[in-house]
Amino acid sequence: MESIREIYRIGVGPSSSHTMAPRIAAEMFRQKHPDAARYRVTLYGSLASTGRGHLTDVAIKNAFAPAPLEIIWEPKHELPLHPLGMLFEALDASGAAISSHRIYSIGGGAIMEGGAEPTLKSVYDLNTMSAIMSHCEETGQTFWEYVETCEGRDIWNFLQSIWEAMQAAIERGIHAEGVLPGPLGLARKAWSFHRKTQTGGPHFRRTGLTSAYALAVAEENASGGVIVTAPTCGSSGVLPAVLRCLRETIGCEKDDILRALATAGLIGNIVKHNASISGAEVGCQGEIGTACAMGAGAAVQVMGGTIRQIEYAAEMGLEHHLGLTCDPVAGLVQIPCIERNAFAATGALNCADYALFTDGTHRIPFDVAVSVMRQTGHDIPSLYRETSSGGLAAAYRLREKK
Repeated sequence: MESIREIYRIGVGPSSSHTMAPRIAAEMFRQKHPDAARYRVTLYGSLASTGRGHLTDVAIKNAFAPAPLEIIWEPKHELPLHPLGMLFEALDASGAAISSHRIYSIGGGAIMEGGAEPTLKSVYDLNTMSAIMSHCEETGQTFWEYVETCEGRDIWNFLQSIWEAMQAAIERGIHAEGVLPGPLGLARKAWSFHRKTQTGGPHFRRTGLTSAYALAVAEENASGGVIVTAPTCGSSGVLPAVLRCLRETIGCEKDDILRALATAGLIGNIVKHNASISGAEVGCQGEIGTACAMGAGAAVQVMGGTIRQIEYAAEMGLEHHLGLTCDPVAGLVQIPCIERNAFAATGALNCADYALFTDGTHRIPFDVAVSVMRQTGHDIPSLYRETSSGGLAAAYRLREKK
């Protein structure tokens, strides 16, 4: 299992799989063929269906600029290995292809070249929650101590930079007002939520703050701002909202936050390794469900829970998002994506509370929930996996026609 550095990536929204990864792939291809007269990129499946709303074409054009570029959209066709496939071609002056390369965006900003698995260094020998829990129970380690053992002490400097980027996104988002880019005319809500929380009663405080902070980051992502994948751009508001709220309501220290980020990264890593965090592959359960699991586990740790209570909270966070579809309206990471960040963040805290009321004993292990999520995602029809061809997206189109 690779480093949690692959879970947390600082980058520009609105989508890790549709914006960040295509740009990385384009830059990589251009570096290999810098002398081509022009370039052609064919986008397949979900990349073609929702690419314009996710700014896929803008990201690729920026990577190849100022060289001439043609983009071909093939929403009804998929390459064999993943729904997010791209064909890059370098062309000579006559328009003939001199080189071509297939690259896949596999979720969270990661890419896979051709048919080869990503060549990432294995950092963790153990790759299931049950195996890691057994190890921690034998050694007396917490999850964050296990992360430090595998990653090295330099991981704390990395996580500090991640936390700073998360906080910066929150600060920008809660002070921004106006309409988000795109045809939906969707107004930002984070500022309003935050202001009402400040003037409302104490019983609204935790829910209000958590929602405001999740909306702030999700709205920054939707407007193409700098955010941190956790584990994706579309779910980037959940974890920072949970941790920021807890920092303000129970007064936890910086080290508590960094250790919680380590634990959350480990949870996300397990899901990514054994299932998927790609909405185009398994639906939004892989994005927002994983983010909720990460937030729930992190919250339990911050509030003093055991590793079994952390595992239980994470399991609930994922379990109660099983089957969640990805059907973004107009191909934008706005409806229902932004609100889902707020509900998943508050849900993560509810999962944490529930787990802390128990001793951590439960019937469905986290690893089983991960396995079920993977199978459920493969069973969901493609129109509900980030193609904007079904569900809310289809209903919105029909409503607009009327």
